[in-house]
Amino acid sequence: MTPSMMTSAPKKACKPFLAGALLLAILGIYGDAAAAAANLTAEQIVQKNITARGGLQAWKDVHSMTVTGLMDAGRLRSAEGMRLADPRKSAFNIRNANAQARSGGSMPAEAEQGKVVQLPFAMELMRPRKMRLELQFQGQTAIQVYDGAHGWKLRPFLGRTGVESFNQEELAIAAQQQELDGFLIDHAAKGSRVDLAGQEAVEGHNTYKLKLTLKSGDVRYLWVDAGTFLEARVDGVRKIDGKPKTTMTYFRDYKPLNGLLFPHVFETRVEGDKDSQRIVVEHVALNPPIIETRFAKPTQ
Repeated sequence: MTPSMMTSAPKKACKPFLAGALLLAILGIYGDAAAAAANLTAEQIVQKNITARGGLQAWKDVHSMTVTGLMDAGRLRSAEGMRLADPRKSAFNIRNANAQARSGGSMPAEAEQGKVVQLPFAMELMRPRKMRLELQFQGQTAIQVYDGAHGWKLRPFLGRTGVESFNQEELAIAAQQQELDGFLIDHAAKGSRVDLAGQEAVEGHNTYKLKLTLKSGDVRYLWVDAGTFLEARVDGVRKIDGKPKTTMTYFRDYKPLNGLLFPHVFETRVEGDKDSQRIVVEHVALNPPIIETRFAKPTQ
């Protein structure tokens, strides 16, 4: 329809009727969509999510993965040091909370006080539930590894040069982490139960809220976009400063790779904290060769 057709005198009188008819049609469309949405079961939502992300078999064919990018590490305090982000709020749980950098070097000249500092990271993932994370800072490398049952870490940022085992809290957090394909794909085989907990808006998008009861009995909540059926947010509870607090991780910027979809931005917020932590993925590789010894604890 051209502008002249919209403003011609004979049709002005019809505008209220046409607008009303259009409004009723729109309401009817959304009403039908809402009714259809209300009839979806938790398992149907899960299946739509699996399809949207590339399919069950395609994900089963992924046995290993490497992910690299940048991770928020905290805000710069001064030219001498920085306040590292509390890793318990992070999706990857790096335990360098409130530490001062002890490498002896100064921060880059362009880093201004209060500016968020991003550090390069590299993650290796391999079934079943193995993870190795490395974080680079001023020539030093922090390492965190979980082999599916045990974990160890190397924290030079804290002036510690020896390899340390995970403590009980770190083991509990690592045990809650899912396979490289996430919470929903093949969830029954992982021992998880999924229930529909309603619909809510997340960042302006209508979503399905799913209750996940993991094999361990721990409960997580996951929101799936009602339009794309991709994960939008996941919540959990962690102890921070000795108190249980809700952590909220948002998934954004999905990009395809070999027919599979991956979020490339993660933002984690913690109940009662005004700051958040972002992880930006720059590169993903599927089924790279990773040797088992990458997850083995070094001998002292």
